[in-house]
Amino acid sequence: MRLHRNLVFAVVDALHYIFNEGEYADKVVEKVLKYDKRWGARDRGFIAETTYDMVRWKRLYTEIAEVKAPYTRPNLFRLFAVWAVLKGIKLPDWKQIEPTPERRIKGRFDELSKIRKFNESIPDWMDELGAKALGEDLWTKEIHALNQQADVILRVNTLKSTKENVKAALLEAGIETEVIRGYPDALQLKERANVFVTDAFQNGWFEVQDASSQLVAPFLDVQPGQRVVDTCAGAGGKTLHLAAQMQNKGQLIAMDIYDNKLKELKRRAKRNGAHNVETRTIDSTKVIKKLHGSADRVLIDAPCTGLGVLRRNPDAKWKLQPEFLEKIMVTQQQILQDYSKIVKPGGKMVYATCSILPQENIKQVNKFLSSEAGQDFKLTAQKNIYASKSGFDGFYMALLEKAPSA
Repeated sequence: MRLHRNLVFAVVDALHYIFNEGEYADKVVEKVLKYDKRWGARDRGFIAETTYDMVRWKRLYTEIAEVKAPYTRPNLFRLFAVWAVLKGIKLPDWKQIEPTPERRIKGRFDELSKIRKFNESIPDWMDELGAKALGEDLWTKEIHALNQQADVILRVNTLKSTKENVKAALLEAGIETEVIRGYPDALQLKERANVFVTDAFQNGWFEVQDASSQLVAPFLDVQPGQRVVDTCAGAGGKTLHLAAQMQNKGQLIAMDIYDNKLKELKRRAKRNGAHNVETRTIDSTKVIKKLHGSADRVLIDAPCTGLGVLRRNPDAKWKLQPEFLEKIMVTQQQILQDYSKIVKPGGKMVYATCSILPQENIKQVNKFLSSEAGQDFKLTAQKNIYASKSGFDGFYMALLEKAPSA
């Protein structure tokens, strides 16, 4: 592979924004890709994938390069040199790239690869937390799986199309997909491609949604004609799946504290042909109180550490702080206490997170069940999904049923 100066400089710029300015990797990549309109798919792919790769392995590379934050531009070029050497890419003779001791880099890599926190490139606190929560063996496998690049998975929108039609339409656009056993609406891309420019996407035939995330809506067991409330809907990935499962029949209320996310959901719902979705911003406790005891089904896709989705958000490893876990656990329990009141007698509720930590998952459910608000509920099923076992994102979901009224 021959390295092109403008592409390498774009990667170095991106790393500066992410590591020094604390910006989010996905937004930075989006910004940097706008530098030059003449860049083709391969150029853009190099910038995006190299940036994500270096963010993912930041700790390992900085340790080998012997550089510390804040990273100067020469330091960032040193990191790039480490990345290139370990990938077997010949370094160009540019003044920005100083003579690179290749043997030393490889030797240091062999040495550090024996230590998990360097080999998997994670902060000390996260390594300790994971090992304590899941046990050494499972944590070792899990963090390794969470460091692999995530595949692109689509969810076919059954309100508008079928798996066969989406598969055929994408093939016509030069994009090959394959079905995934056990995931009825999922298609996996054989190679990464920009699916958002296809007619099939523009026409609302599919959404991009990880396979694990696609298990949540069916777990809630919704039926056409019911009143369903998605309490932490965000931009609505799971809301749209619920709408399809309800066949557009009944009432689907999507709620969130962020109005801008619900605006995005409305736009997506329109493209998806999901007509039974109604959005409500949670701007006071009244919004929840009005719904008390009225819903057949309630989904709580709770805010969490996101440790199960590190494959697609590698910069979260560096943004997360140990105190955030304590804070988010208080929020999760509060949400369970408050939003569970929406479920009517005989109704069902799913509590889900994209975390793999028991303290955000089963421990929260048990704490809720032993509280006054949870006394009428019972846990009827739960799923712990690990990336190391499924090959997809880490997730948790618990199905709780409320006793019918006497």
